[in-house]
Amino acid sequence: MSDHLLVRRDGDIATVTLNRPDKLNALTKPMWQRLGEVMRELSADDALRCVVLRGAGGKAFAPGNDIAEFESERSNFARGKAYGAILHDALGAIADCRHPTVALIEGICVGGGLEIAALCDLRICGESSRFGAPINKLGLVMAHAELAALVQLAGRAVALEMLLEGRVFDAAEALDKRLVHRVVADDAVQAEAYATAQRIAAGAPLVARWHKQFLREIEAGTPLTEAQRDEGFRCYDSEDFRIGYQAFLAKTAPAFKGR
Repeated sequence: MSDHLLVRRDGDIATVTLNRPDKLNALTKPMWQRLGEVMRELSADDALRCVVLRGAGGKAFAPGNDIAEFESERSNFARGKAYGAILHDALGAIADCRHPTVALIEGICVGGGLEIAALCDLRICGESSRFGAPINKLGLVMAHAELAALVQLAGRAVALEMLLEGRVFDAAEALDKRLVHRVVADDAVQAEAYATAQRIAAGAPLVARWHKQFLREIEAGTPLTEAQRDEGFRCYDSEDFRIGYQAFLAKTAPAFKGR
């Protein structure tokens, strides 16, 4: 089952690929479990600067869960809750990843696939991509942990529209609803996503991690502690800060070290 989720390293950029192209990359319980493990392993790797998530085959990012698994894995409350714990753990691992994440979206991105993409920091899709959450047709709900990122991206009104109608819509509408950052020609999605990852990787990695941390702390809605506020000035003691401003003054490209 490990070949259903692939990990590739290209220097300081990692790619995680949902690899069931014959099933449009529909996710199984082992895939969700492995996804959580992989994202935590990558998050702990200080040599990384960006993680790209994608689906194999060019026809789909993912359509969500493999419905063929429902009878054996999600046929009642207890099984559904146990399955949900694994799924939510994987989503939490994506959300908590210290490194910037980019969703490379080709084709279908609905249900659980949209939940994964929504938790990435940036989402880039092709013109023919399709989005939605048609789970009302399955008698299935999007639980709190799955719904949070969708509401954060698109707001309550859009999230409720998607869930109540169960309509699948195009990339232009997804952009209008703030579900994606960028729509490009279908044959340019991969190039644009990796160019984005390269731009991220060229920046100071500590800064990217700090910014993700600060946003999580702001979104928590609790008053910041003095230690948290002080963290906003720790960059001045970093080697990367010295590299950055000295390169700017010398009109050269900075070579950040992540220290």
